[in-house]
Amino acid sequence: MIDLYYWPTPNGWKVTILLEELGLEYRVIPVDILSGDQFKPEFLKIAPNNKMPAVIDSNGPGGQSISIFESGAILLHYAEQAGKFIPSDSKGRVEVLQWLFFQMAHVGPMLGQNHHFRIYSPEKIPYAIDRYTKEAARIYGVIDKRLSEFEFVTGDYSIVDMAIYPWIRGHKLQGQDLDIFPNLKRWFFELDDRPAVKRGCEVLKDLRKNPGDFTEDQRSIMFGDKQFGHNTDE
Repeated sequence: MIDLYYWPTPNGWKVTILLEELGLEYRVIPVDILSGDQFKPEFLKIAPNNKMPAVIDSNGPGGQSISIFESGAILLHYAEQAGKFIPSDSKGRVEVLQWLFFQMAHVGPMLGQNHHFRIYSPEKIPYAIDRYTKEAARIYGVIDKRLSEFEFVTGDYSIVDMAIYPWIRGHKLQGQDLDIFPNLKRWFFELDDRPAVKRGCEVLKDLRKNPGDFTEDQRSIMFGDKQFGHNTDE
C-alpha cells in the first residue's frame, strides 16, 4: 500500500496524477499545511524539508518499506518501477530527466514566487511582481517553443507533462494569457481533458482555500515566523 502525504497544491497534484495514470492504489494522508502539520516530528521523519508530498510505500524495493520525499523523486520512482511514462532507452531517459529537472528548478520555484508576490504577499511590491510575471512569461515561452516541435514536452506523454501541467493551471493568477502561447495552450487543454489528470486534481479539492481567506495564524505558518522559526528537532 502507498501512503501519500498530501495537500491539494501543484506539487501534490503531480503525484496524484501519476498514481491515477498508473492505476495504483494509494491512501491519502492529509498534511494540512495551513495548520502546521508539515512541522510535526512524525512527518519530518519522512520529509525532513517539511514539504509535501511524500510517500511511504510498504512494498518498496526488495519488498521492503520505503519513504520518499520530493515530488520529482516520487515521479521517477513510480514511473521507473512501472516502466511507463519514462523511456527505457538511455537517450530518451536523459531527455525526460533534463526536462523534469527544468520543472523542479525553474517552473515550480519561479511560478511559486510569482504566486507569492502577486497573490499571497500582504505588501504589493511592484518590482517583485514585475520580475516574476516576466520570468513566468519567459518560462511559458520556453515550453511553448518546445511544444511547437512535439505533441508533449519530451515527445511521448511522460512524467514531465504531469510535473509541469499543475503549475500552468494557475496561469491567470500568474498574469499569463495562454493565447500568447498557442502550443502550450493546445497541450494544456489536451492534458486538462485526460481522465486521470482530472481525477488527480480532484483529490481533497474541497480543502483548498482562497488566499484571501487565510487567517493571520495561517499566513504566519505558510510565510512568516512560524514557517521560519520551526526547529526540526522539536
